[in-house]
Amino acid sequence: MSALQEAQLGQLRPADTNAASLYSPAASTTWIGKNLVICNTTGTAATARVFHDEDGTTYDETTALYWDLSVAANSTTSLQGFLSGSNASGNIGVRTGTANALTFTLYGAEIT
Repeated sequence: MSALQEAQLGQLRPADTNAASLYSPAASTTWIGKNLVICNTTGTAATARVFHDEDGTTYDETTALYWDLSVAANSTTSLQGFLSGSNASGNIGVRTGTANALTFTLYGAEIT
C-alpha cells in the first residue's frame, strides 16, 4: 500500500550564481510539488530561475519553468502550481542572479 506524506521537499540558499538541485526524489518515490516560495533576504532585487528536468540535471532554457523572475528586495514570492515526477534521476533546480540573496523552499508530497 502506498503512503502519501506532505512535506517540505527541499530548501536551498545558493551561495553563488550557479544552478543547483533543490530537490531530487529518492528511488521508488513519486512526488508532487505544490508551492515554491522564494524569499529575498537582501535590500536589493534579485532574479530567480527555476528548472524541472524529469530525468537529469540539465538547468538551461530546455528545462526552464521561470527565467529571471524578479524578486523584490526584502520580499517573498510564492509560486503555486502542480509539478510532479517519478524518476529518481529527476531534479528541480534553482539559480539566483545574486549570491546569498534568495532562499528557495519547495512544499508538496511524496508517495512511497
